[in-house]
Amino acid sequence: MEFEIQAKDGALPCEVIIDEDNGRYMLRDADTTGEVFNDPYQLKAWIEANWHAGRFEDPDQFQQLLQELKAYS
Repeated sequence: MEFEIQAKDGALPCEVIIDEDNGRYMLRDADTTGEVFNDPYQLKAWIEANWHAGRFEDPDQFQQLLQELKAYS
């Protein structure tokens, strides 16, 4: 799964990557910093703790991201 979502405070979109075939679980934040995780559960927990719908241009798109992440519960 690759997902891009535009934050209000960034020129580049935030990006979430869950690539189970290659063991890649990472994200890029609006300020272009990144986080790498050991598994999709850690990535999901980080997003739920650090991102919120009001931070993004399209809050519904954030809700869509959360729905897609439910597969990793």
